[in-house]
Amino acid sequence: MGSKLIILLVIILGVLAIAQLVRVNELTAKHAKRKEEDIPHRDNIFNSRMMLLFMILMYAGFIWMMLKYGYVDMGPAASAHGENVDWLLNLNFVIIITVFFLTNTLLFVFAWKYVKKPGVKAYFYPQNNKLEMVWTVIPAAVLAVIIILGLRTWNDITTRAGSESENVELFSYQFGWTARYSGMNNELGKFDYKLTTPENPYALMTKANIDSALQSMKVGGPGQEGVELLEEKLNDESIVMSREDREALRVELGRKERMVSLLEAMSATYNDSLDALANDDVILADSLVLLKGQNYNMSFRSKDVIHSAYFPHFRAQMNTVPGMTTYFKFQPLYTTDEMKKKMNNEEFEYILMCNKICGGSHYKMKMAVTVLGPEEYLNWQKSKTTYDGSPWLDYSDSERAEKEAELLEKYTAIASRVDEEK
Repeated sequence: MGSKLIILLVIILGVLAIAQLVRVNELTAKHAKRKEEDIPHRDNIFNSRMMLLFMILMYAGFIWMMLKYGYVDMGPAASAHGENVDWLLNLNFVIIITVFFLTNTLLFVFAWKYVKKPGVKAYFYPQNNKLEMVWTVIPAAVLAVIIILGLRTWNDITTRAGSESENVELFSYQFGWTARYSGMNNELGKFDYKLTTPENPYALMTKANIDSALQSMKVGGPGQEGVELLEEKLNDESIVMSREDREALRVELGRKERMVSLLEAMSATYNDSLDALANDDVILADSLVLLKGQNYNMSFRSKDVIHSAYFPHFRAQMNTVPGMTTYFKFQPLYTTDEMKKKMNNEEFEYILMCNKICGGSHYKMKMAVTVLGPEEYLNWQKSKTTYDGSPWLDYSDSERAEKEAELLEKYTAIASRVDEEK
């Protein structure tokens, strides 16, 4: 507290001292009967030298800050496309820093070199078409290159991966994440927001979920009034309500009646075979577990507001938007244990964060991400169950050993291919 007070006093005294120096300069000019626009030659020389000094100090400060704070220690890019993103970002930094040094050097050196001299009139130089072309065409060409490279990288990230990839969905809500794996059929189950209930928060589409949502909308449920109860309230003359409350009740009834019609149409046209898609899915609310080297098609959706799935170590980010599904693909290159060694940090963990301010508890919206090797990933799969309660690796006793050996061989080949390509 004492040191802060001293710093504050020094700043105040410095401001007062500068103000007094300015006042002395004004009084000196007035005494010499010098007009405000008449600048002494020695002042011009002094200012020109200060320009050079300021340039040197500015460059020294810039270099120091870049060395100390310019590198955010996230380690090497842990995904295949992340290496391209890092390369593109470094290219941008090279271009920007080069332009920064070039333009500021010209600005301050010219101010020093062409300082006003007594008896020398400034040269009037109003137009030069060649110079105009140079500083218009060159920046435009550089920007075009950056934009083209950026679009190419973006298109590569957001293009769906091939059939060998695994489909995983991340479901965002205030304030958390849920991962949904596509199971053994590698196809995510269908969903529809109209099926969102306390028992089905992810709005997965199955016959049972459609019937449950329809029943909830008609009859009601915990904390929710259905169509039947709303109609009773409106028709019960013994219930005293204001005109505004009665109108709000009619609006709510109309909304739920329309929802009942939509759900009845969905139930009538629903193909029961689609249940297998959702029942095979694996839902994980505590963390996202990935296999090293596996190509992933990541899809994103939001329950409430716009969030943003940000994987800093994978150099990946995608907005999650209510009412639409967004995508990107990526391939993890290092297991969590390998990254710990690269970062020289035994406590290192990959992480998924929300990069949109989505509400009061936005800062808590995180999810642990773990990348495993082939054997560890297979063991983790064996411990998980699907949406309908079946084992993820649902094999009969007679074929279990053979099927798991096949999967282990497949996972090992995937991880080994990544190591060979590095």
